[in-house]
Amino acid sequence: MNPEQEVLLENLITYLIVFLAIGGVLLYYLKSKKKKSKIVQDKITKAKELGFYEPVSLHPVVDHDICIGSGACIAACPEKDILGIVNGKAMTINASRCVGHGACFHSCPVEAITLVMGTEKRGVELPHVSQYYESNVPGIFIAGELGGMGLIKNAVEQGKQAVENIFKKYGKNNNKCDYDILIIGSGPAGIAATLTAAKNEMRYRTCEQDTIGGTVYSFPRAKIVMTSPMDIPLHGKVKLSETSKTELISLWKGILDNNKITINENEKVLSVEKEGEIFSIKTSKGEFTSKTVLLSIGRRGSPRKLGVKGENLEKVSYRLLEPELINNQDILVVGGGDSAVENAMMLVEENNSVTLAYRGDSFSRIKPKNLERITSYSEAGKITLKLNTNIKEIKEKTVELISGDFEEEIKNDLVYIFIGGELPNKFLMDMGISVTKKFGEAVLKHPR
Repeated sequence: MNPEQEVLLENLITYLIVFLAIGGVLLYYLKSKKKKSKIVQDKITKAKELGFYEPVSLHPVVDHDICIGSGACIAACPEKDILGIVNGKAMTINASRCVGHGACFHSCPVEAITLVMGTEKRGVELPHVSQYYESNVPGIFIAGELGGMGLIKNAVEQGKQAVENIFKKYGKNNNKCDYDILIIGSGPAGIAATLTAAKNEMRYRTCEQDTIGGTVYSFPRAKIVMTSPMDIPLHGKVKLSETSKTELISLWKGILDNNKITINENEKVLSVEKEGEIFSIKTSKGEFTSKTVLLSIGRRGSPRKLGVKGENLEKVSYRLLEPELINNQDILVVGGGDSAVENAMMLVEENNSVTLAYRGDSFSRIKPKNLERITSYSEAGKITLKLNTNIKEIKEKTVELISGDFEEEIKNDLVYIFIGGELPNKFLMDMGISVTKKFGEAVLKHPR
């Protein structure tokens, strides 16, 4: 073999080694990619089995013709297993658990994500709201959970922006009415709106039918509120990743106290009627007029009831505020959401005998940690689960349950019902506000 042939052979060997190395890396990459896709696909299959795959409100929809599978959306999402990559494309996994952060939408490098409200099968009722948060009734604005944005940071931002829009359009110190703005509700949006109104020196009145915190106040004491850095008017930026509802409400109360701002607690708004260019308002504590109205109430409105005999007994309640004061009781908790599951587990820890009844055959909307915990509680005999079960009648010392053709009567001291709430449609309709169902309609998409 001459020198030229030796050099050629060496080059061939080098090329072969490089080719094999590249091929090995490529093969490893493809196998790894296939393995990861399989893991995500298995999660999707499990989510479908458990009922987590179908979205219930705001959620991301991925355009697979545009998606490049960068994974930026997954990295940006503060929740776990909402999105995953299958065969190089982003896919939704547990879409029912999406809380509408919108981080995936903003992080996608090729703008392949659209945020959609509802699905073709399952509609979501929402009042009509313009980009300035004004309803179809001029002068009535809507912010926060009622408008479809329940996430605390988003609700705070909406409350601020709505009042700023009201200030720009309607001004302040209108002599024809008592107030420039009536704010109904003191949840995240209502508190932010109140602070913004005070900042702009508007004449405001904030009415809360219950207590400061709104929907957040009714969370179980141990519930963790997931939020992110937010800018609170008259206070500044607050960084929160995980906090209890008690800490969050204490923060809000401190800000209100520091700025000498009063919220009228236990004042329920009974009616809002437009008379010319102003609104005439009746509450449980009086009557007055306002130039504008901001609705920052929750979507639940009034607690949804079972509609069964005995539900009006004193032992029946729709929220749990002091679980540590309840001991050695036979308790029935009704519902299949996070609130029902979390409250049931808290009551177990206070040495109570707890039965959790749910009409469905699985807990389809609860967080993974709650599903894991309630399963372990059941397997350990700490809690009695009654799936596919309805309440027939609530009695003084017992409760009658029915599951298919099987009926049973169990000992009972207290009943807690957590089956959501009813959208205050009548209240909205009386004001003339239009409510429509959104069936898979985009609420945030990239212009193309």
